[in-house]
Amino acid sequence: MALMKSISGIRGTIGGKPGETLSPLDVVKFTAAFGTIIGSGDNKKIVIGRDGRISGELIKNLVVSTLNSLGLDVVDLGLSTTPTVELAVKMENAAGGIILTASHNPKEWNALKLLNSEGEFISAEEGKKVLQLAEKEAFQFTTVDKLGSYTFDESYLQKHIDAILNYELVDVKAIKKRKFKVVADAINSSGAIYVPALLKALGVEEVTVLNAEVNGKFAHNPEPLPENLRELSNEVNKQGADLGIAVDPDVDRLCFVCEDGSMFGEEYTLVAVADYILSKRLGNTVSNMSSTRALKDVTVKHGGEYFPSAVGEVNVVTKMKDKNAVIGGEGNGGIIVPDFHYGRDALIGIGLFLSHLAKSKKSIKQLRNSYPDYVMSKNKIELENGFDLNKIFDKIKQKYKNQPINTEDGLKIEFDTDWVHLRPSNTEPIIRIYSESNFETTARNIAHRLMKDIREFM
Repeated sequence: MALMKSISGIRGTIGGKPGETLSPLDVVKFTAAFGTIIGSGDNKKIVIGRDGRISGELIKNLVVSTLNSLGLDVVDLGLSTTPTVELAVKMENAAGGIILTASHNPKEWNALKLLNSEGEFISAEEGKKVLQLAEKEAFQFTTVDKLGSYTFDESYLQKHIDAILNYELVDVKAIKKRKFKVVADAINSSGAIYVPALLKALGVEEVTVLNAEVNGKFAHNPEPLPENLRELSNEVNKQGADLGIAVDPDVDRLCFVCEDGSMFGEEYTLVAVADYILSKRLGNTVSNMSSTRALKDVTVKHGGEYFPSAVGEVNVVTKMKDKNAVIGGEGNGGIIVPDFHYGRDALIGIGLFLSHLAKSKKSIKQLRNSYPDYVMSKNKIELENGFDLNKIFDKIKQKYKNQPINTEDGLKIEFDTDWVHLRPSNTEPIIRIYSESNFETTARNIAHRLMKDIREFM
């Protein structure tokens, strides 16, 4: 059981003691702190939406009542996606938004993802203010005559789809002409509503949806990693489909399965979409430093410049704005198209990827083979309370002092053309260890070597 407080929001497991989990008391406290800060001006409108988690309705009711008790007006999108809520905040001219989702975490988790008036995640500085205010419980609720209003608005599914159809680089005609046969894994959450509706609007007529009941009882681990997508892979093979599509519960991460059941690779979702956009627009790209270097290769090929950022969507967005990037995101299948909106969006990602695939006249396997073939090993070590990560990282820095080391976000160590990145997660009590090489065994060996170092120093 855990309660995580970070720039990614307030995330925790359901059930347990207040202050140690995402208890009802903690939901009220953090919602009240955020509402007090974000609704301090004349604008009193807050947009909320949730994924399909079992605890979603419970958490939503607590959030709505708390915001209304502060005198704030709530627009509730109901079952929605993270990118849809982000778009809705801007379209509604709201003061901010709250997305109720724990993203890729298992069913016992839920979270409050906090948005500013731009529909973007609040900054680390704003997040710190929320945490401080919640700690002090220094908020004032309003009188009965000034309670906020509640509005339920289901229109944003269509509004999001319409925005994708109207985006100039989404080629509906080309997609429809290819007559794709698609299998999608909706992981018993909002993707079961949004992905089929989008595919139909894009002209994809043959769509099979796996795990289509929105009940939050995830049929498998909801993180869209190869080991969790065997059912999708088998179904693509069985049906002779052109491709498979997988999203996470809040539909901000996206990955694909090739026609032979092999993985396109979540790292290459961003690479492929960037290749398409850069073929139409000259510009720069950004991804976090745990992402594949294939994005840099593709960017340079098109005459642009690549920039790495610290891990975390807010950090990627900040770097994208600073470097005027035309496309960016994260290697976990997160696509950020800045002139659409500054947030990871699997739905615009689907529109752009299918446009690229359709116009390329290639199979998805042939498209994947056109990119540099790097292999990444993704691992993690669970942390117990009391470990001093700074001391562990200092010992690792000393051991590898002769190698190039970047300390902007954890530790990134380079070994010629290979690299390994160690960092504490923003969302779970773990250290993530990502490594990349031209060879699978090399990437795995580098990661295991560093995992052994960490365990020894722990």
